[in-house]
Amino acid sequence: MKSCWLPRGGGKDCLLFLAGWGMGPEPFQDVDFGKADVLLVYDYRSIDDSLFAALPQEKTLHLLAWSMGVWAAAWLAEHGPHFAALRFSTATAIGGTLNPIDDQKGIPAQSFEAMLDDFSPLILENFYRSMFDSEADAEHFLARRPQRPWQELREELRCLRDLCRSSPAPPDISSRRIVTSRDRIFPARNQLRAWGRDRCEILPLPHFPFFSSAAAAWLHPTA
Repeated sequence: MKSCWLPRGGGKDCLLFLAGWGMGPEPFQDVDFGKADVLLVYDYRSIDDSLFAALPQEKTLHLLAWSMGVWAAAWLAEHGPHFAALRFSTATAIGGTLNPIDDQKGIPAQSFEAMLDDFSPLILENFYRSMFDSEADAEHFLARRPQRPWQELREELRCLRDLCRSSPAPPDISSRRIVTSRDRIFPARNQLRAWGRDRCEILPLPHFPFFSSAAAAWLHPTA
């Protein structure tokens, strides 16, 4: 895994943000995270939780897990001693599940395998566009797309597939679960099956929800 601090908010809160597959810091540089300091975690080609040992202890910690990061955060809570020792005031899961490759509770397995088998720069761009229901937002993202080689992203996809296959679904650590109802990556019906309708919120958001004008309502840790 890799991590980097996004522009510091300077407040009393620290948001640990586990992003999804294929990400990097570039798309999030102008996202409004409020006054929280935000540590972005991405690149799941290897999962090593030693980076969490350096989180500031004087801050109030919050967790935001998105897409494949939902599974990664829960897996780390079970298998990573540094991560498991963290105490979060809030823990939000959005646009992902604990069964990320699953016909009923995640991304349908055939779709995931087809993307991995046929992966190319064109497939990657199509995936990025599929994260949005607005062409303007898709173009905004592509102008700030992660600066990582596509071969590296294919390797990350393969590593996630292999680890998900070899591990049972981890326990739920979330205090808030948001289903993205306009999601074209993690189907909303599968998110609902995974969490249970009475345990989640349904918001009219695409898979990449961070450009939404309503994002502050769930994005700011203390909102």
